[in-house]
Amino acid sequence: MRLYLAGPMFTPYERTFLAECAARLRAEGFEVFVPHEQGLAGREATAEKVFAVDADGVETADAMLAVLDGPSVDDGTACEIGLFHGLKQRDPERKGVIGLLTDLRAERQGVFALNLFVRGCIDAGGGTVVDSLDDALAILSRWRSE
Repeated sequence: MRLYLAGPMFTPYERTFLAECAARLRAEGFEVFVPHEQGLAGREATAEKVFAVDADGVETADAMLAVLDGPSVDDGTACEIGLFHGLKQRDPERKGVIGLLTDLRAERQGVFALNLFVRGCIDAGGGTVVDSLDDALAILSRWRSE
């Protein structure tokens, strides 16, 4: 099963978290596309290159795991969720988007922890939001065996 791992990647901490998630997913046998591993995270990146590579990653994914942490959902991540949702509408064999929200601020904000359109997009596509990678892995493993 091929996964697209979406999330903010602009700080060393964000990239480290994504790398740790990818390593765990790969250890469980998933093929994982991680945008910042494609060599486009530096100053030499252009909009055309980033879009071409990342859109191809989304288009070839069976499911998406999207890190939703931060004061608001990263705009690139939100775009990737929307793109995957649109592709799933045309190809119901795709599984869905699992949002990973580990941010402590989410507990304080309750239902308003996420942009409601982003949350609706995840839910409408058969996905869900979880608060741990363990929970995400359980769902992904179930999807893989379906």
